[in-house]
Parts: sequence; structure tokens; C-alpha cells
Amino acid sequence: INGFGTFALSYYPARKGRNPQTGEEIEIEGANKPVFKPAKALKDAL
Repeated sequence: INGFGTFALSYYPARKGRNPQTGEEIEIEGANKPVFKPAKALKDAL
């Protein structure tokens, strides 16, 4: 859709996390996640 916005992939690096049930510390892998950047026309409409 023209004037709506764009999607791109952004890399999020690996990080430490914790299992809430056991309290065990785990390594969360890095991942590419989609990011949405709205177009100026959409921002102005909101």
C-alpha cells in the first residue's frame, strides 16, 4: 500500500534470560525480527 510504511529486518543479538518456572539461567539466541516504519503520511494521519 503506497504511503503506508515499510517493513525491514533488524538483528537482535543473543542475550541471557531466565526460565520463570525453574529459575535456571538460559541463553536466548540472536534473531532477526521484523520492524515496521510508518510513512510520514500515516504518522500525520494519526
